[in-house]
Amino acid sequence: MSHVIVTPEALAQALAGLPGWRLDGDRIQKEYVFRDFVEAFGWMTKVALAAEKLGHHPEWFNVYRTVRVALQTHDVSPPAVTETDLALARTMEALAGA
Repeated sequence: MSHVIVTPEALAQALAGLPGWRLDGDRIQKEYVFRDFVEAFGWMTKVALAAEKLGHHPEWFNVYRTVRVALQTHDVSPPAVTETDLALARTMEALAGA
């Protein structure tokens, strides 16, 4: 997949449609809170399969029912938010039932 860097204007517009996602430097991030560990891990498993299909993998951290996610593309220089990151964020939202 070709990584197209998102302009600041396009990123602001995209984030407006992704509840809870925010820009942090050169990445976007969100914290998901699920009912319990099994639900969190189940969601992570579904995301992992989707990420593998995209060939683009999240940076994430899980403790019990909370998953913190950060997305940025390292295949561009300097690392930045790309359309691929936004596609994965939208997939995460869909899989979380948002």
